[in-house]
Amino acid sequence: MDFDTITSISTPMGEGAIGIVRLSGPQAIGIGDKLYKGKKKLSEVNTHTINYGHITDPETNEIVEEVMISVLRAPKTFTREDIIEINCHGGILTINRILELTMTYGARMAEPGEYTKRAFLNGRIDLSQAEAVMDFIRSKTDRASKIAMNQIEGRLSDLIKRQRQSILEILAQVEVNIDYPEYDDVEDATTKFLLEQSKNIKEEINRLFDTGAQGKIMREGLSTVIVGRPNVGKSSMLNNLIQDNKAIVTEMAGTTRDVLEEYVNVRGVPLRLVDTAGIRDTEDIVEKIGVERSRKALSEADLILFVLNNNEPLTEDDQTLFEVIKNEDVIVIINKTDLEQRLDVKEVKEMIGDIPLIQTSMLKQEGIDELELQIRDLFFGGEVQNQDMTYVSNSRHISLLKQARHSIQDAIDAAESGVPMDMVQIDLTHTWEILGEIIGESASDELIDQLFSQFCLGK
Repeated sequence: MDFDTITSISTPMGEGAIGIVRLSGPQAIGIGDKLYKGKKKLSEVNTHTINYGHITDPETNEIVEEVMISVLRAPKTFTREDIIEINCHGGILTINRILELTMTYGARMAEPGEYTKRAFLNGRIDLSQAEAVMDFIRSKTDRASKIAMNQIEGRLSDLIKRQRQSILEILAQVEVNIDYPEYDDVEDATTKFLLEQSKNIKEEINRLFDTGAQGKIMREGLSTVIVGRPNVGKSSMLNNLIQDNKAIVTEMAGTTRDVLEEYVNVRGVPLRLVDTAGIRDTEDIVEKIGVERSRKALSEADLILFVLNNNEPLTEDDQTLFEVIKNEDVIVIINKTDLEQRLDVKEVKEMIGDIPLIQTSMLKQEGIDELELQIRDLFFGGEVQNQDMTYVSNSRHISLLKQARHSIQDAIDAAESGVPMDMVQIDLTHTWEILGEIIGESASDELIDQLFSQFCLGK
């Protein structure tokens, strides 16, 4: 497939030690030669080398920048095209000047994700691997980056390809049955083979689908909202969990006026921690806005940490919050155990039933370990799976696996009911096509364009 030559800045905008302008396409090295002055022309140097020299403006012969240029020749590159990467100082003006020169002499500005899209279209990676590239960039924890790296390396792709190959083998056997319907023993053998293989495929799809909940949490983080009345210790809890003083803590109720959000890794579980303004009736306009945002965050939460004050009895606001959260995944925390107990703990236990209850003192940092273990136990049954396990973490993949599971079950049900094989073949083919969408074998151009549009520019 022939493409033009694209260019972009591949490092974050702003001042830095190094900035990189990347070019990919048939004219990448030729454009580099027009701008580069060094010991040799870039077209004459060995592939996969880095070369010292200067970028100059061909029109004026002015030296623009001192650079190191990497030369990578097709097909052993990320895009399977010729690539050069111009490494320069990270000043905004300089790097933009080099970018402008590359476009003046033949390249065009790359679209978001276009390098990775070319890697996909040129067969360097499949669609699930391409999506994993952006998951890796956006990962917030070590485990999330490990899952993404496994997918970049093709673990999920290999599993999907094996299941698709198994379906093709079933379909080939079904074709034999359709071609020779007069042989009863062929039909019986085909049905037996189809059921055995289809059930094996379904089991593998189920196994992958079952990793989806954990994988999605690993990828996106568990949306965890800390709620409670003002001044019960919500901000102190946030600070303790992230081990930093991000939230302002004072003795004055209503200090937190808005929603604060931080990512933290708790016992292998990535949390997107949200510290909310204390939920109460208030006439303060700014605080009222914060309370409304708190209620919205509460409605979108995967996990709620409901904080009570050990030093105060239950109030009407506490009772109202109990009603709001009673059907959600909740951990109740009785904080400020370093102060005199005025809260009726027995009453609280009767109200919450089987909901986990933890007692803490954020001031003395007591109960934090127990809270972290409870979070892990609540979502991962006390154990995060082996790091080498293949997870499905992408919502699109999870949805497609659900469809594939339904389709293969239709094939199994049809075969067990004695439906003609050419009808069973339709469900098997549909399953094969759905699995192909995961790796891009049967994805539409519109889907591909939409997925890569979400990538950052330069990747």
